[in-house]
This record gives sequence, C-alpha cells and structure tokens, in this order.
Amino acid sequence: MTPTTTRPRPAGAAAGRSRTPIDPRISARRTAVTRQQGKRRLRLLMVLAIVTALVVGLWFLAHSVLFSARNITVVGATHETAVQIEQAGGLTMQTPLLNVHDGAVAAGIEQLPWVLSATVSVHWPDSVHIVVTEQSPALTMNTASGQWAALSASGRVLAVSAQRPAGLPLVTGPLAPGAPGTVVGAGDQVGLRVASTLPASFKAQVTAVHIEPGGWVQLAMTTPITVNIGTATQLPAKYEDVTSLLAHATLHTGDVLDVSVPDAPTVTGG
Repeated sequence: MTPTTTRPRPAGAAAGRSRTPIDPRISARRTAVTRQQGKRRLRLLMVLAIVTALVVGLWFLAHSVLFSARNITVVGATHETAVQIEQAGGLTMQTPLLNVHDGAVAAGIEQLPWVLSATVSVHWPDSVHIVVTEQSPALTMNTASGQWAALSASGRVLAVSAQRPAGLPLVTGPLAPGAPGTVVGAGDQVGLRVASTLPASFKAQVTAVHIEPGGWVQLAMTTPITVNIGTATQLPAKYEDVTSLLAHATLHTGDVLDVSVPDAPTVTGG
C-alpha cells in the first residue's frame, strides 16, 4: 500500500484565490448610494425638526395674549354684573380662546341666581360674546330671618331683601327659602305650582297662596275672601269654578269659596 501524504496549503495562497477584485465603478456607486441615503435621512430629520418647531410655536402663539379673551361682551344682564358673569364662566382677559368651551362657560354662568340661560360664542382672534336671559320674579316668601325672598315661577330664589317685593303674590309653606340661587323644597312646590298657574281672570286679586298640612292650598283674596283650592289637582276646573263664583255669586267679606271638589263649589259665610 502506497502511503498517502497530505501537503498543507499555504494560507496566503488560499486567501488570494478566494478574493474577487471589486470593480471601481461598483465601489463608487455604492459610496454614492450610501451618501444619498445619509442626505435623505438628514433632510427628513430637518423637516421633522421644522414641523415640530412650527407646531410648538403655533401652540404657544395660540395660548398667548394675542389670542386670549381680551374683549368680553355681555348682553341681557341687568341684575348680575359683567364681572360676576365673567367670574362665573371662568373667564379672564388672559384666558386663551382655545380654552373657552362654550357649554362649560354657559353652565357656570347659569348657576347665578338671576340667569335662566346663557349663550356663549367665541370670535377669533380675541373676543367672547355672552347673551344672558334672566329669570322673572313671580312670587315672594318670608325667609327664616324675617326677610323677603323673590322667587321665579320654578321656585328659584332670585334675591333676598329687607322689604317685600311689590306686586308679587305671597306664598307661605312649611319650609323657608334659602339663599339666592337655591330652589325651595318639595313641600313648597305645591303652592308654587298653584301660584304660577293662576288664570288672568282673578290672578290680580290673589294676595297670598297658603300651603296647609297635607298639601292643601288656600288663596287669600283682595275682596277679602278666602278660596279653598284643596290639593293641586284638576286645577283648570277649579279655576273655572272660582272665576264663575267671582263673576256671578253675591259675596261678602270673610266668605269662603270651596272649590276642592271640581264642578261642586260651595260658599260659606265668614
């Protein structure tokens, strides 16, 4: 058997044969492509930086004094001052218009005692326009401290004063009214319902609406007579009975008209 001899291959020779020379044109092309990619990335970063700077700048500009509520106009308010309305709506001359949300501002203003509704509109670059519709006083009640409260027909306390408001029917009930802006309790709502629905045929003759225990309602009249309405049910029919009695019955001072049963009124002497 012939012996086998393995001759080691020189490392340099193997490496030299495995390398393929790169065409200079290809190498230049690769270099150019790499440079173009780098330039594109740089341009993209510059564009992003510019856009970011513009957005941040616009944000600060929109929240600057140039676009704040520098001009606030209030229309329709006679009992609440412009300052009170602005404060209730959370507005100042430094408030950015971007932060003025119509509904939220209106809701704050409508918490004021005399305000029934408020409409808020924003006018760029620096104005806010507010239109207020106020409540109308319809009734009066005594407070726990002996003062007089003017109430809307819905029972909202509009104002409290030392003197009785002129021309408003008096309502007396189980609970005294609270501070301006509050609403009278459920026990007084029965009398408010009657007082706010009195017909024109005899409304001017009513001087007071009294709420008795159990929700029984009684009217004091200028004649002077008393009208027992009873519970606050079937009011239109009861009002028709009162109107008819006042027009056709012979009444005397102190008489009591009872219309608590509709279509069956009675008159008793005082």
